Amino acid sequence: MTPRQHAAALIGAFTATGRLSELREALAEGLDAGLTVNEVKEILVQLYAYAGFPRSLNALGTFMALLDERRARGFDDPAGAEPGPLPADRHELGAANQAKLTGGPVTGPLFDFAPAIDEFLKGHLFGDIFGRDNLDWPTRELATVGALASLDGVESQLQSHLSIARNVGFTEAQLRELLAVVAERAAKS
Repeated sequence: MTPRQHAAALIGAFTATGRLSELREALAEGLDAGLTVNEVKEILVQLYAYAGFPRSLNALGTFMALLDERRARGFDDPAGAEPGPLPADRHELGAANQAKLTGGPVTGPLFDFAPAIDEFLKGHLFGDIFGRDNLDWPTRELATVGALASLDGVESQLQSHLSIARNVGFTEAQLRELLAVVAERAAKS
């Protein structure tokens, strides 16, 4: 895996765990490895869905401060693309995205029991967030797997996203490498 890919996973891990000094290092590594400012912002925004708004907001604040410091030191980090507009029917887009990512429609007793969560997953997570086109799905999955691998009690979701990562092109060897990097650098304490 590339330094850019490692950085995306570590940004996910350190955002999820709230370890801001280590996040700052991973953010700088990501920029140095070719992530654009808008790609990093997109990762940090997306991670609220996995780690919560407080962690996402803190990570965005850390990123803003890092960018200010880098500008003061003469760095000119590329902004990158802004996201394009989303279609009006985010639920339809989300259902299609979710099916592409997972390999088929997602149904089950949990969604029958709590239909609102199915609506939120399809309409918001896979529609609003995964529908934004300024960050590719493989990079989104690296950040998501990094976040989930660093959290306790989310093994089922981690397994689901490892499967999605395979569906977007990662090999078993690459995923083992990714998990080893996260375990080494972002081990739970």
